[in-house]
Amino acid sequence: MSPDPGFFGPPPVDPAEVQRLSRVGVVDVGSNSVRLVIFDGAARSPAYFFNEKVLCGLGRDLAETGRLNPEGKTRALAALNRFQHIGESLGITPMLAVATAAMRVAEDGPDFQQEILDRTGMRLRVIDGAEEARLAAQGVLLGWPEASGYVCDIGGSSMELAQVSAGEIGWRDTSALGPLALSQLGSEKAVRARVEEQLKRLRKAMPDQPSRLYLVGGSWRAIAKIDMVRREYPLQVLHEYRLDRDTLPATLDLIDSADPYTLRKQAGISGERMALLPMAGQVLRGLLKVLEPEEIFVSAYGLREGLLYEEMPEALRTADPLIESCRHAEMSSARVPGFGATLYGYVRSLFPDADRARLRLIKAACLLHDVSWRTHPDYRAEVCFDYAARANMGGLSHGERVYLGLALLHRYKNNRAGTRFDALRPLLTDEEVREAEILGRALRFGAMLTLGGDEDMGRLDWDPAAKRLVLHLSDHTQPLFGEVSEARFMALAKALEAEVSVLAPESLAG
Repeated sequence: MSPDPGFFGPPPVDPAEVQRLSRVGVVDVGSNSVRLVIFDGAARSPAYFFNEKVLCGLGRDLAETGRLNPEGKTRALAALNRFQHIGESLGITPMLAVATAAMRVAEDGPDFQQEILDRTGMRLRVIDGAEEARLAAQGVLLGWPEASGYVCDIGGSSMELAQVSAGEIGWRDTSALGPLALSQLGSEKAVRARVEEQLKRLRKAMPDQPSRLYLVGGSWRAIAKIDMVRREYPLQVLHEYRLDRDTLPATLDLIDSADPYTLRKQAGISGERMALLPMAGQVLRGLLKVLEPEEIFVSAYGLREGLLYEEMPEALRTADPLIESCRHAEMSSARVPGFGATLYGYVRSLFPDADRARLRLIKAACLLHDVSWRTHPDYRAEVCFDYAARANMGGLSHGERVYLGLALLHRYKNNRAGTRFDALRPLLTDEEVREAEILGRALRFGAMLTLGGDEDMGRLDWDPAAKRLVLHLSDHTQPLFGEVSEARFMALAKALEAEVSVLAPESLAG
């Protein structure tokens, strides 16, 4: 069976055009933090070449004074000066530099914007709430091309909502529901009243029922970390982490009642961020009550990734982030770049009933099967597993991460007992575990049958009803089918619980 061109044909855009994104610098001046991210943007999923954040608190006391926090301005100016010098040293200036709620509402915001330009040379673009919502939604689309629902982006001084569907961004609005803004209201009763008032206004304006929410922003991610601690969740990956709407209030209660120092140490949260969580928790309680979402997911991608998405050619935006990331990894790290397509065609027959979602993971595993070859042989299985299960790749649910990781683990090792997979076993069904093992053993065997990439590998014929696996050797693979490769073929047959036959090519059969 030949590989389908949608995944293994030419790259979706000219490589020279993609190379233009090899370094993209983004500066985000928020109400709470000032951050520089430099993306290695040659792949469809963002890779973080450099990432530095300073919690300046520009928006602290803004609601009361109408002005940016003086200490925050000093810290922000120092951080931005450093960031500008980093960009210049790497040859990536001018960078994409934006400022959000605090800078746009503070009366001294324009003066500070000019001071930043005069002192650092950085030209900062202050965006309005609708633009902030749009960029955050674009960040979600970077990781979730098929996202459908509402993106909810919380910053220090504001919270934005944006509708996403079929790769498009629709209705969007902003509100003053950031934790720093709410903290100026005084009493908890006043906070709850403001949250409910603003959310009811937003809900009335929303075009349809927000059945799914994608949460963007540091405070939401911190709450998700605490939710993981409370649930003893085994995979510490925030992107596509699902919050259970029925048990989420227990996490918010924990934030309100537990010792903040102990809790933040358990979850790995800074003191500055921890101080914002009670207010962010009140907003999240309001979202549950007023919007009544059925599903809530956390996105690790937001405004900064939305700016990277903006720089991508349209053809790259619509490409599959997982497959393009794996393709990029294979071309840069595999011993035989391009062999993944051949290998996919070889193992595809073992999965006759696989749907497109499963085939996508099989294709990804084929592309990644050899990217960790430089690792010491004793650790390749573990490194392969971690590469998939914990990698910064978009377009993967947590279960899919573990499935892909397990397949790659079995690419190098038959026995998984005592590996890192043990802790993550609850995220897969028994059938998924079996299927991932079959895939991994198929990759382990198939990799033995070539040293190039385009040779005729023969084929595997699998009859699941008869439980029979037939190996058809080609002229090329006949001499490569030695003692070790035969043992790996038998290990694959064992995983399939199959009877086997080996057929040599006619030219060598006599």
